[in-house]
Amino acid sequence: MSAPAPAAPRPLLEVTDLTVHLTRRAGVLGARTEIVQAVNGVSFAVGPHETLGLVGESGCGKTTLARAVLRLIEPTGGTVTFDGTDVLALPPAPLRALRRRMQIVFQDPVSSLNPRMTIGRAVREGIEIHHLAEGADADRRVERLLDEVGLPRDAVHRFPHEFSGGQRQRAGIARALAVEPDFIVCDEPVSALDVSVQAQVLNLLADLQQRRGLSYLFISHDLAVVRHIAPRVAVMYAGRLVETGAAATLYARPAHPYTGALLSAVPVPDPVTRRHRIVLEGDPPSPVRPPSGCPFHPRCPHPGKDERCRTERPPLAPKAGGQLAACWKTT
Repeated sequence: MSAPAPAAPRPLLEVTDLTVHLTRRAGVLGARTEIVQAVNGVSFAVGPHETLGLVGESGCGKTTLARAVLRLIEPTGGTVTFDGTDVLALPPAPLRALRRRMQIVFQDPVSSLNPRMTIGRAVREGIEIHHLAEGADADRRVERLLDEVGLPRDAVHRFPHEFSGGQRQRAGIARALAVEPDFIVCDEPVSALDVSVQAQVLNLLADLQQRRGLSYLFISHDLAVVRHIAPRVAVMYAGRLVETGAAATLYARPAHPYTGALLSAVPVPDPVTRRHRIVLEGDPPSPVRPPSGCPFHPRCPHPGKDERCRTERPPLAPKAGGQLAACWKTT
C-alpha cells in the first residue's frame, strides 16, 4: 500500500468573503449619506514564504483590501485568519501583539516617514514598542537592519529629507523588518521610484524573502513589476477579484478580458515587436452605484457578451488554463 500524500501546508493568511463598505457625505452641505462599496466579497490565501501579487488599476480597492486585512481599517464583513488566529475577533491588546508578525511597506516613502524623526529613531521605534531590545542592544539591531537593506550606518543620525526616494523606501523596509514579521504587505512599494531603482528594491525584497522566510502580499498596478516578484497573481476590478492563478499561465493565456486589457498595455522591450493594444471604453464603475451583473460588462470588449453578463454576476470559476476567472464567456 502506498503512503498517503503529504498534506498541503496550511496558508499563513486566509481571507474569506472580505467586504469593506465605507460611508461618505454627499449632496449640498453633506446632507446625503452614500455607501462606497470599496471591497466586495474578496477571498484569497497566502502561503508560508509565498508572494501573491495583487494587481488592478487605481481605485479598484487594492489598498483598502490590504488595510482591512491588517485591520488598519475595519472590514464590514468576512473573515481574516492569520496562522490560525481570527484577526477580526481580536481585542486591542492581542491585536497589537499580532501586528508584530504582520507589517506594511507603504507606497510613498516620503509621507510614510516622520520628517522630524531620524531614520535610526524610526527603525528603533518598533523594537522598543514590542520590547525586543533596549539600549546598546537596540542600537546594534538598528545598525544590522540598515546594513541588511543597503543603507549606510550614518543614516541612524540623518533625517528622511537627506535621502533619495529609493533610500527612503529602504528605510521603510528596515522599519517593517525591525519587529521580525512573518508577513508584509508591500503596497505599491516601487511605483514612486525610477525604473533602475525599482529593480534594486525588488531584488532587495526577493533577497529578504529568501533569507528571512517572509510572505508578501505585493500590490501594484504594473503587471511587469508583479511578474518579476510574484509566482501567483490576483487581478482586482471594481472591488472584486476577477482572475487568479499562476503568473506564467495568467500572463500567457489570460482568461478574463480585463486581464487581457491590462497585459496589452505592458510595454514590450523590443522596437520591432508590436503588441495589439486593447483600449477599454468608458470609465471604471462608481463604487457607490456599481452596475448589475458582471461589474466589467459596460467596458468589456468580448464580442460574445450578452444579457447574462448584464444581469448575473459571474463567480470565480476554473478555466481551461488552470486559473480561476469571473467571466461567463471564457472557458
